[in-house]
Amino acid sequence: MGLLIKNGEIVTAADRFVADVYCDGGTVAAIGANLEKRGAKDEVLDASAQLVLPGFIDPHVHMELPFMGTVSADDFETGTASGVAGGTTCIIDFCIPARGESLLKGLETWRERSRKAVADYAFHMAITGWSDRTADEMRAVVQQHGITSFKVFMAYKGAIMVDDGELYQVMKQAAKLGAVVAVHAENGDVVFNLQKELVAAGQLGPEFHPVSRPSCVEGEATERALMMAALHGTRTYIVHMTCKESVAALERAKLRGQKCYGETCPQYLLLDDRVFVKPDFEGAAYVMSPPIRPPHIGHHDALWTGLTTGMLDSVGTDHCPFTMEQKRMGKDNFTLIPNGAAGVEDRLQLLYTYGVCEGRFDVQKMVALGATNPAKIFGLYPRKGTIAVGGDADIVLYDPSSRGTRSAKTHHSRADRNIFEGFKVSGKPTHVIVGGRVRYRDGKLDVERGAGRFIEREVARHSAPVAAGAAADARAR
Repeated sequence: MGLLIKNGEIVTAADRFVADVYCDGGTVAAIGANLEKRGAKDEVLDASAQLVLPGFIDPHVHMELPFMGTVSADDFETGTASGVAGGTTCIIDFCIPARGESLLKGLETWRERSRKAVADYAFHMAITGWSDRTADEMRAVVQQHGITSFKVFMAYKGAIMVDDGELYQVMKQAAKLGAVVAVHAENGDVVFNLQKELVAAGQLGPEFHPVSRPSCVEGEATERALMMAALHGTRTYIVHMTCKESVAALERAKLRGQKCYGETCPQYLLLDDRVFVKPDFEGAAYVMSPPIRPPHIGHHDALWTGLTTGMLDSVGTDHCPFTMEQKRMGKDNFTLIPNGAAGVEDRLQLLYTYGVCEGRFDVQKMVALGATNPAKIFGLYPRKGTIAVGGDADIVLYDPSSRGTRSAKTHHSRADRNIFEGFKVSGKPTHVIVGGRVRYRDGKLDVERGAGRFIEREVARHSAPVAAGAAADARAR
């Protein structure tokens, strides 16, 4: 059964125009004016006065992740379903083998977990240590399994953190393979020692979490990771950037011609560290790493400006929710609070409301940040990340006239808290099409367990576009 979307305003990163879209066999078959049904059973959606957007891609999620003594609350079924309800039709999750575990063994584990996904997905492969077999396994991951990006953690000392020697080797081998290295950039040794000092002083509440991970440790680690990448010519993607120091480090690297990219998340754009002092341990709901930063120091402005100028390339979510029962594992010691929160369902509405409606960027830039750039950076474009003939029929109909409020009472994640609780939002997805099928319609999900496909990728031939004039604007600042 085909699907015909009529009279909507199609928005891509490059264009904005009114046209019809015909989907058949899971792909976009035609785009044009006055298209007609091709079969008697074709469904027709009237998208008049709505935006027709490519399905968003979340390049940074953790579904069903074993972490800090528990497992994140959303599995691949509930997490991808939550994403679909918010206009995200493809995710990139992380295979994270234990330190010393084979990468290929870790991949087997994540393949089994992901079979429940209701929307398409890809993987980054985390490197949590270095051994004699790691280089060969990285090659196999890229060339035999279609996973063309790796992840390193410069934090979480004693668990999944890599040291500088290991980081050097990962960057070197990734460059040979043409793969992207995604980096969690914090100085893990400094964090480890700050945590020990705070705990020894009896400073144990969630309000001390951000104290243990100040913005300077993120800025330094970002600079160090980019230096390592520059030595080998490795394409590097700094994840969940939160602060002006890390943005400045990325900007310097870009202006000297380095191939590198930056991601931030809605929580770092919209929240500040006052959330950690909420009473009755509610501040624990916001514990994530890196932490949410203080207001009025320039962090928010640096992030929004980075998105506007193209110095930052994408907005992910780091979706990794834990219930408050799980968070209470750290009620007597903030270092034991599982790090993470939900966000995959909130991202599109928040970007539209606080980015587009507040005049920070236009709707085409929003599409670039949430769909096109992640697809280009990670080798999914043009199959995904745009609306084009031959591409996957992953499409969002968005009603800009709607008004609503984000809340845990209405989201589809298993998380019992929403860190954007009470945020007013403009617009909403009315229909979300995944692979040519309407999977979300007027507030109701109609998803199929296991319908999501693992997407093998080739080394990306496209780089994320930088906004015209971005380099000149940056130099002027």
